[in-house]
Amino acid sequence: MAQTVWIARHGNRLDFVHPDWFNTAERRYDPPLSEDGFQQAQELGRRLQKEAIAHIFASPFLRTVQTAHAVAECLDLPLKLESGLSEWLNPHWMTEMPQRLPPEILTQQYPRIDLSYTSCVVPQYPETETEVMDRSATTAHQLVQRYSENILLVGHAASVIGTTQGLVGGQPLVNTALCCLVKIVNHNGDWEMELNGDTTHLSPQSASFPRLGRAE
Repeated sequence: MAQTVWIARHGNRLDFVHPDWFNTAERRYDPPLSEDGFQQAQELGRRLQKEAIAHIFASPFLRTVQTAHAVAECLDLPLKLESGLSEWLNPHWMTEMPQRLPPEILTQQYPRIDLSYTSCVVPQYPETETEVMDRSATTAHQLVQRYSENILLVGHAASVIGTTQGLVGGQPLVNTALCCLVKIVNHNGDWEMELNGDTTHLSPQSASFPRLGRAE
């Protein structure tokens, strides 16, 4: 059967809803999901329950871990943290390499994390736009070479675009709404995008909460 790669963006961020969170946060560049973000993640998980996904990979940022872990619970799968799907390490957004919780600490709250997994790509701060697109594309190519089953990648706006463009080629315009879904299918060696940032799985309630801030 043809391999399908699903690509999702994380749910809504706490600092998009409460911008003041940033001013006192211990890890200010690694916000958690907001209340509606958790609801979006659960809705995403329910949407993917019948899609025969075998592996879930997520950026190691907290909001992507929380989104992907909710999906992993729905699908009864482990969660692999892949640094190649990380946020764009943009010096205009971040004054330094963002501090994140180490996997060993994350696993205490998110036990589906597979600590034996090693990332394909590890980005370095700072990154240009070209660099984030290239490393996201490289990550997608390495994952589909290593895994032949259907997979889910959970990332950020930039890594959703980079992984999508890396597989389908060219520079298609990719919708990166919060908790959206991109579906890419391999037809005889050619990758085709069959869903572009779909959000029909999100309820009107979770889609109506406020969203502020940048689009990462």
